[in-house]
Amino acid sequence: MPNRIVILGNNAAGSSVASAARKTNRDAEIILIDKGKYPAYSRCGLPYVLAGEIPSFQDLIAFPLSFYNIMKIDLKLETLVTAIDSKEKTLTTKHDGEFETIKYDTLVIATGASTFIPPVEGYNKEGVYGLRTIEDGVQIQKAMNKATSAVVIGAGFIGLEIAHALVQNDIKTTIVEMLPLMLPSMFDVDMSKFIQKKIEDRGVRVLLGQKLKKIRGKEKVQEVLIGTKKLPADLVIMATGVRANIDLAKQTGLTLGVGDRIIKVNSRMETSIAGIYAAGDCVESRNFITGLSCISQLGTTAVRQGKVAGINAAQGYSILPGVLSSAVTRMFGFEVGATGITELQAKMAGLETITGSLTSTTKPHYFPGRKEIRVKIIAEKEFGTVIGSQIVGGEDVAQRVNMTSLAVQNRMTVIELAKADTCYAPPVGETWEPVALASELAVAKICR
Repeated sequence: MPNRIVILGNNAAGSSVASAARKTNRDAEIILIDKGKYPAYSRCGLPYVLAGEIPSFQDLIAFPLSFYNIMKIDLKLETLVTAIDSKEKTLTTKHDGEFETIKYDTLVIATGASTFIPPVEGYNKEGVYGLRTIEDGVQIQKAMNKATSAVVIGAGFIGLEIAHALVQNDIKTTIVEMLPLMLPSMFDVDMSKFIQKKIEDRGVRVLLGQKLKKIRGKEKVQEVLIGTKKLPADLVIMATGVRANIDLAKQTGLTLGVGDRIIKVNSRMETSIAGIYAAGDCVESRNFITGLSCISQLGTTAVRQGKVAGINAAQGYSILPGVLSSAVTRMFGFEVGATGITELQAKMAGLETITGSLTSTTKPHYFPGRKEIRVKIIAEKEFGTVIGSQIVGGEDVAQRVNMTSLAVQNRMTVIELAKADTCYAPPVGETWEPVALASELAVAKICR
């Protein structure tokens, strides 16, 4: 069994690696290194602190320092790894100006990703922020106290969640997306437009197919130029995605994947160099449906990858069969979620599809408090195998995404999903489950 396991990065992936490694090998020495000053915390919760729905950024910290002591994990914070020598199995760290060489038997790289800020003119002015860390959140929170207008660049999950936070603070908000759809990697045109209308109904201006050209102001941002439009802004939030932190991986000579933008790993999370594993936002994934390499920079993906990497780094055995990038969020009083692939992604992979869509309610029509829910089921046409779902509703979206994720993982057909033995009671659910009803509509298309 390896005597010393060293993990670089301590968030969703890194902390999962450490926990899984300790459960697999009680005797291993585990060293967890992170350049940040906080123990592992939930990045996904940052927008909800800004919205006032979570009291403090400190509430996001997942594990107190005592957890690491109990698990016998040597946590080194505010420590930068400057080099890895894979032949000697050593790495060099820097802490408080002091350098140290640390030996390892197995190494796990979980360095995550960083916010991508497009280098447009004015991007470095005061009032322009990305949201990735607690430090970012603190800065934005202070700026929000003085802001009356804001522009969010990007209409992915993080952009919509930040827009929700801004609206909750009575800040006039515009969302700008370069692509013609909101959430284009998760939703098809019909569902995306459904989401867009709900957001616009909350008073948010949405500009799609528009590109940020310039940020203006003396030292502080005052307006942004979107195409030919000038938008006043006290705040500009860049929600334009993240880029994997792979500098160390490149220096070490690890093989990269997906356009040389991310670390290539196999199903055991092994890199191209023996004894080095990787997990989280810095690594490539494999799509469960198409079998193609992909990038899945989600906390849930990172946790699953981290568990596999931790078990294998401790000389256990585990594999990750693929990812569906199942995701859900809540903003503006409603929830959106999806799993699997969209119609467009299926077409690009050479799959012909059928769909079933309907709008229902989360409770019977006579029960107070019922909320609207729209479900779309996507299936491969020849056999009717479920390959994805897209769901938007006032409540109970998460468990329906989980339900359809299991259907995809078990390669169920829409015929089987339509016959799901679901539960019912007026306070909690309809007699006919909306997922089953949407599947019935897809079945009808197969039978034509």
